[in-house]
Amino acid sequence: MSALAFDAKRLNGDHVDLSEYAGKVALIVNTASNCGYTPQYQGLETLYQEFAPQGFVVLGFPCNQFGQQEPGDTAQISQFCERNYGVSFPMFEKVDVNGESAHPLFQYLKSHAPGVLGTEMIKWNFTKFLLRKDGSVFKRYAPQTTPAEIREDILQLLAE
Repeated sequence: MSALAFDAKRLNGDHVDLSEYAGKVALIVNTASNCGYTPQYQGLETLYQEFAPQGFVVLGFPCNQFGQQEPGDTAQISQFCERNYGVSFPMFEKVDVNGESAHPLFQYLKSHAPGVLGTEMIKWNFTKFLLRKDGSVFKRYAPQTTPAEIREDILQLLAE
């Protein structure tokens, strides 16, 4: 099993089988519109624009579990991302990443890439998971890790 064995809904309501990203290096991020890390959208979009032609994708999953920093509905989230950061990478409907109602994708990611001291729980918005082309988890990054700091790892996986 890999992270690409799951499905999700895009902000526009379209159902997506994540296996459509097989063969691509993917960066999965739990996002929020009202967070101190929200400006990372710009860095994520920069990575996406630079590396998409080589087989890279960013997948954004809004989450309202941390300080209620993603209160909007799907239309508001979509408008915010496009208007403020020009986000063109795939964005999905709001999900829970922790607790009993956590999306199965995030249950999988957390179990395959634990955080500090082996804890699985996601601690804040903009936690990032980098996937190899086969959907296996390469690495988990803390919220404060900027997209630019992940660049070398993306290049490494694209070359594999």
